[in-house]
Amino acid sequence: MKSFANDYYSPFFSHIYVEEAVKGHRRTKRILERFSNATVIEIAHYKDVFCRKGQDAIRQGNSQKLVLAAKRGTLIYPGAAVCHDFGNKHFYYTSCMMNCIYGCEYCYLKGMYPSGNIVLFVNLEDYFEETERMLSNHPVYLCVSYDTDLLALEPVAGYVAEWVRFAQGKQDFHMEVRTKCADRTFFGRADPTSFVVYAFTLSPQAVIGAYEHGTPSLAQRIACAKEAAQKGFAVRLCFDPMIYIPGWKEEYAAMVDQVFGQIPAESVKDASIGSFRVPQDYLKKMRRQEPGSAVAQFPYQNIGGVYQYPKALSGKMEGFLAERLNKWLPGRKVFFWGDFSQRDV
Repeated sequence: MKSFANDYYSPFFSHIYVEEAVKGHRRTKRILERFSNATVIEIAHYKDVFCRKGQDAIRQGNSQKLVLAAKRGTLIYPGAAVCHDFGNKHFYYTSCMMNCIYGCEYCYLKGMYPSGNIVLFVNLEDYFEETERMLSNHPVYLCVSYDTDLLALEPVAGYVAEWVRFAQGKQDFHMEVRTKCADRTFFGRADPTSFVVYAFTLSPQAVIGAYEHGTPSLAQRIACAKEAAQKGFAVRLCFDPMIYIPGWKEEYAAMVDQVFGQIPAESVKDASIGSFRVPQDYLKKMRRQEPGSAVAQFPYQNIGGVYQYPKALSGKMEGFLAERLNKWLPGRKVFFWGDFSQRDV
């Protein structure tokens, strides 16, 4: 049976909007060559398309359009308080792409952006220049796949490879690439480096099936992380966000057993744990867009402007998972979000 999207929606990237200022950029030309059948529409500024009023981001997610633009102003931001810094004092993130090709129901991007389309900023050189400037003052730990999943769009953009090339030989520079992607071909082409960590987001298959729409299965992600670790890449396992579902203990216990039944614990750099949390303004928008979503409509508590599970529940969930992980990883390799600090359990 065909899906509703296949029957009623245009293919992904059937239309590509291009800022006039970047239409001659080499990355713009390369991407347009890849999508030679796309309808190309010139625009003055990406916000004219991406930020216009009255958009339905959920429906747009069924047929995403691509916007090619240049990012101006601030390019690199201090890491958010709701995210792991893994003990790095100079923790930053950057967004050379807005939105994600995956459709996770709990994703804060649904509350952050007015559109479900993708914006790709082609002026990477400016990002590199800003990073160089920061490095002249202090070390930098930079998350390059923070508000998106760059590795999932690597066949189109190739930005992860470009960031890795930029990072070669940079002193005091470390980079994280967060992903739910299972593109094993990337790790077949790339060379492992000590300054880049690939952070795989792992969830029980029950959570993936219910809420992480369009993403690879748990088995596929494990296989990809295993291959990356075997080839010498620095691998981080991110059990974050934890989602409360019926039988959550059994589901998360089985997931941990499945992960370390295939990935040798000694090949894992570290792991992170964090139950679901989202800024209050984002959740309000998410609930309006997804009135039937159990994960969006859960009765979270607002603690300091961040909606999250009640403390008793989040502590129980995170503590349970930490106990399971500590059978495989020492406490110093397990990082927590929120009131939890890096500790033994």
